[in-house]
Amino acid sequence: MDTKTVHLKIKRQRRPDEASYWEEFEIPYRPNMNVIIALQDIQKNPVTRQGQKTTPVVWDCNCLEEVCGACSMIINGQVRQACSTLIDKLHQPIVLAPMTKFPVIRDLLVDRSRMFESLKKIKGWIPIDGTYDLGPGPRMAESERRKAYEFSRCMTCGCCLEVCPQVNPLSEFMGPAALGQVRLFNAHPTGQMNKAERWEAIMGPDGIANCSNDQNCVKACPKNIPLTEAIAELNRDLTFYGILGLLRR
Repeated sequence: MDTKTVHLKIKRQRRPDEASYWEEFEIPYRPNMNVIIALQDIQKNPVTRQGQKTTPVVWDCNCLEEVCGACSMIINGQVRQACSTLIDKLHQPIVLAPMTKFPVIRDLLVDRSRMFESLKKIKGWIPIDGTYDLGPGPRMAESERRKAYEFSRCMTCGCCLEVCPQVNPLSEFMGPAALGQVRLFNAHPTGQMNKAERWEAIMGPDGIANCSNDQNCVKACPKNIPLTEAIAELNRDLTFYGILGLLRR
């Protein structure tokens, strides 16, 4: 009886300054495999489908439960999380490639620093002064807490940037992920202290004005975060902020 196998075609690149190339692999099938398990099997025995020895495939992962966002890659033409993508639901050969909107470090591993630098620009955190206990913070209305929770689920995976046409070599657009975090932290009672600073950060040339409202980000987000809804709210807030700024002159 023939043994069932998994056929993978992987785009590889040894160094950031070298050309990419493709290698194919065939590994034994096991029930309930995800893409990470397939990559781990290749790592244990890095031999191509043609029987040639090669180097282990390099990729990134951490939590293995769709929380950290590290294992984002393009799987059969769609950007998604390798840890939650099951082999049984994929057509073969399974084609794996690195995301295209981030610099490739090696193979499927990319440098997502662009997103993290954007979070620094928009102050994507709640500032707390001192090292002592400040006591309980201000309460949020339940309706706002529920809304904020949706944006707090962002895992900085980069899927929204990968599908955004405005994120390209000719643009420095910070992308939907950072804008969603502006919506999150500006809604927080303590985070509101830095609300104006966040608005100023997204009013720059790489900010919200570059969004073309294609809504690809909402479709690609693994957590179903309403990113375009956040951008619409921020546009409204910035309009009032700009009018008040003119009135103060």
